[in-house]
Amino acid sequence: MTVEDSVDSADESSTDARVPARFRLDISYDGTDFTGWARQPGLRTVQGVLEESLSKVFREPVQLTVAGRTDAGVHAEGQVAHFDTTAEVDTDKLVHRMARFLPKDVRIKEIRLAPPEFDARFSAIRRHYVYRLTTARYGAEPLQARSIVACRPDVDLDAMRAASGKLLGLHNFAAFCRRREGATTVRELQRFDWARHGDLLTAYVSADAFCWSMVRSLVGAVLAVGEGRRTPDWAGSLLTETERSSSVTVAPAHGLSLVAVDYPADADLAARNAQTREVRTVPAGDGCCGS
Repeated sequence: MTVEDSVDSADESSTDARVPARFRLDISYDGTDFTGWARQPGLRTVQGVLEESLSKVFREPVQLTVAGRTDAGVHAEGQVAHFDTTAEVDTDKLVHRMARFLPKDVRIKEIRLAPPEFDARFSAIRRHYVYRLTTARYGAEPLQARSIVACRPDVDLDAMRAASGKLLGLHNFAAFCRRREGATTVRELQRFDWARHGDLLTAYVSADAFCWSMVRSLVGAVLAVGEGRRTPDWAGSLLTETERSSSVTVAPAHGLSLVAVDYPADADLAARNAQTREVRTVPAGDGCCGS
């Protein structure tokens, strides 16, 4: 049996008459050897590898829409994407076939039929990231070196927690983002806290959405506080800036992983899609500007 047996492509006459169905993919990958998620000519990307593999299986072009486009070197344990097809799909069989078909650093963990209103990007109500650091004097364990960043053993975790707390809420995070033309930098940071397990420090960062390099910039700013180079109040003061701050160091990519994406109930998908497409601004009077 070939990998194509996971789908049943109808002949042209019947395919033309079929209404495309939407399928949700739950994906994980080691981002080390990828130039990020988004397809780029001549470069190895997660989207490029997945679309090429799926297109061969379906014997037709497959285009993915993703919940969040991760940067080069960033990992994912709970990435979500969707695609449309008129082919008959055995989802369980296709997951198994793709495990044999894809390279070892990317996996489709689940494929399921989704409502037509489901949009991996615009339907999302929350994205969850973790950033992993080690305070071990010898650095990261060799088997973890691709996903854990070494930091100073004496970082002040209480100061880091205080700084993180000052960044919560609906703000213009322009100081922490690489600006994209026409894109807003207003986001609602809903969680930013830290846990310690032995030498491992883990940051938990959740928001309705993130702009380009935002999570790594947040971690970099808070880490500067933990190392005694900045104060918690300095971290909070960055929210008054309307351009990317040169004083914020972006943390290394390999410590970051997208671990989950939250979606509303099926009945609320269409409303969420419309809400997400609205341009976000910060309410007047909170000391921060929209874009």
